[in-house]
Parts: sequence; structure tokens; C-alpha cells
Amino acid sequence: MFAQEEAKKGEEKYSYIGVDMCKICHRKPDQGEQFKIWENSKHSKAYETLKTEQAVKVAKEQGIEAAPHEAPECLKCHVTAFGVDESRLGSRFDKAAGVQCETCHGPGSEYKSRSIMQDREKAIANGMRAIAAGDGTAKELCVSCHNEESPTFKGFDFEEMWPKIAHPVPAEEG
Repeated sequence: MFAQEEAKKGEEKYSYIGVDMCKICHRKPDQGEQFKIWENSKHSKAYETLKTEQAVKVAKEQGIEAAPHEAPECLKCHVTAFGVDESRLGSRFDKAAGVQCETCHGPGSEYKSRSIMQDREKAIANGMRAIAAGDGTAKELCVSCHNEESPTFKGFDFEEMWPKIAHPVPAEEG
């Protein structure tokens, strides 16, 4: 949980816009089809898994009385913007979309425009988190949920899993 909390510091002035806003640009082939990669991942279904019989069973075993899709102990890793004041959630934000773009990249209200996104430093100055596999920031963020605190944890190999979710803009590759 530490990495998520650290990542949120200083982000209070930004709002979460939701994956539907991100996909406007990030579904296109010239952008690397990031939306498609996310949509086909377990992250996009993270919230929905909390509504399964298996989730109810796990929650009961953990002594969680609330339904898993309402329990803070579960939501903290199964939705984007957990614990964020609702005033910071845009009209198109939907927690049911699970672990969305902004979980890793930060709330997008101020960096969403193409003119800002084309300039990485400007995007970072406007709230985008600079995360990368090479400097350890991506792994730190991943293991803030993929860890022993999760009752369904079966180990997490970042080097194995990263290629399955990595989604660089093609111009940034290589």
C-alpha cells in the first residue's frame, strides 16, 4: 500500500477522468493500442471479480463482513481512486472499470489533452506519474497490491508479468 499512498501525495489538485476518456486516444494503433492491452488484462476486471462467489468466500474467510465489492479491504486494490473524495471523480469515471489507467499514471484531468501528452515533461508537470520498469517505479507500484497482504496472493514475478501489461507509445520503444 505504501507505493500507492506515496504516488497520491501532491495529486489532490487533480481529478480522475476514467478509462473512457483515456481510450479516446489510447485505443489507436499509432498510440500502441494501450486500451486494448488494458481491456484484455485482469486489471480491467478487478472490480467485477469482487462480485463473484469466490470473492465472497475469501472475504468471509478473512472476517470481512461487507460484500467484497463494498469492502475497503478489497476495494483498495480492485478499483482506481480508492479513498479519493468524490469531488475529484469526473462525470465519466466509473469504479466498476477496475484498475484503470490512472491507478498507475495518476489522475488525468490536467494532462489529458493531446498538446500536453505530446510533451512528457509537460504531462508530468500536470500530474502524470513518471513510472518505468527500468528505474523500479513500476515494480514498486505493482507490489503495493500484488503482495502477501492479499489473501489470494500466490507470488508475483514482476519480470514475468510486466511484458503482459506493458504498453509503451510506439515512438518511446527501443
